[in-house]
Amino acid sequence: MCINVGKADRIIRVVLGLGLIAYGLLAQNYIVAGIGVIPLLTAVFGFCPFYPLFKLNTGCKKD
Repeated sequence: MCINVGKADRIIRVVLGLGLIAYGLLAQNYIVAGIGVIPLLTAVFGFCPFYPLFKLNTGCKKD
């Protein structure tokens, strides 16, 4: 699996994911909190499954 999420993209995904999780938990909307886990996981693993579909790559290295 190649890394297709770059550094700036990862930072944005972490901020967005944590924001959605915090909002979902505070508003007791657990669906939103669950959706916030998705960008957080893609940032941790460095791979977005939708990027190859659109031929995008913000990462600069491959395994």
